[in-house]
Amino acid sequence: MTQTSHKTSGHERAQSLSFRQLRLFEAIGDLKSVRRASEACSLSQPAVTQALAKMEAQLGATLVDRRASGSYLNEFGMVFHARVKRFFEQTERAVIEIGAAVNADGARAIVNRLTRSQLRTLVGVMEHGSFEQASECFEISAASLQRAARDLQGNLRVSLFYRTAAGMLVSPQGMKLGLMVKLALQEIEWGVREIDSALDGTATPVVIGAMPFGGSVLLASVLDRFLERHPSADIRIMNESAVEMTKCLRGGEVDFVVGLLPAETPSELVCEPLIETPYAVVARQGHPLTRAGKVTVEELMAYDWITGTAGSSRRACFDRIFEGTKGPQTHVATCALPVIRHLLKGSDRLTLMTSYEISFEEGLRTLHCGPIEPVPAIGITTRAEWMPTPVQSAFIEVIRTHVCAPPPLLRQAG
Repeated sequence: MTQTSHKTSGHERAQSLSFRQLRLFEAIGDLKSVRRASEACSLSQPAVTQALAKMEAQLGATLVDRRASGSYLNEFGMVFHARVKRFFEQTERAVIEIGAAVNADGARAIVNRLTRSQLRTLVGVMEHGSFEQASECFEISAASLQRAARDLQGNLRVSLFYRTAAGMLVSPQGMKLGLMVKLALQEIEWGVREIDSALDGTATPVVIGAMPFGGSVLLASVLDRFLERHPSADIRIMNESAVEMTKCLRGGEVDFVVGLLPAETPSELVCEPLIETPYAVVARQGHPLTRAGKVTVEELMAYDWITGTAGSSRRACFDRIFEGTKGPQTHVATCALPVIRHLLKGSDRLTLMTSYEISFEEGLRTLHCGPIEPVPAIGITTRAEWMPTPVQSAFIEVIRTHVCAPPPLLRQAG
């Protein structure tokens, strides 16, 4: 089969692949034989051959080279096979996590009974909040979705939904399964996009979460360098609070997050610290405290402060500075650097900024204070066991290389 053009989106083609096709393809790749795959899956050899041919047509690429000695994955097949195996491994792990199976063999048997429509129903209701809203999004009747939900619960023998006065809602176990399945399904879409990229250079989107403090500054400083090397790249940057960024990362809305690392890392996430960046108290140029020597806590308390939002490392450092006191006035809590910059330069307010952030600011000065603890680090946060695409890996490497360069000297008061 020759490579064919792909007119539909990667998402649409990923959605068009049945779990049966994916399982057969996994078996062919593992066993290096259509015949052995047909025996392992209890299907006729012509049925397996037909399913593979249909999958290759849907993807627009040949995945398997047929030889006298067997059937072997080519470069496109190896890329897609790795993603397919991850999809099944993650889905089977999810089945075990919610208590539907006790071991890998039991989970595999259950997953073999599941359909895309069943899992799509769970994820859709989880994301949209109700069967009615999900049915509008999918343009499928709510009755059809409810039937798929019953089939899913029957296969798993776990309660995934519960009835309320407002209608059927997803249970905690359903939410846990839905989140894990959503991430698993993304593997198939990433596999399709990687094939597209290898075929014709189609840009694989890179969705990056930028933490309000540090993340945006760091990304801005490396974007041009990355785009020089990857001019066709499709970069999308999301800016939210630390809490929202963590939620987006867990849910797969972003590929990785750049910025200040959290004080505590959830087990499903991995943090890679790149450089420590201690906090300093920052004021506008010409602020009365810039003429002082070492500034005391009492002097700091005399001014209005801009604090970080609750749960942020900036807020934790602020609370540590004024521990045991009534603290200064704090009328504004924000993560928006443009707002902070404007408020500082137009008033005598104070705030905390990391050494990395202040090195990119003009018109602001650090005050002479003692060391501020804890010392945060700027780094990259990813999902545990995440397998990045080549372009995602390339972007992360550019960040690592940039951060290793010596930072600019801080501008001290005086």
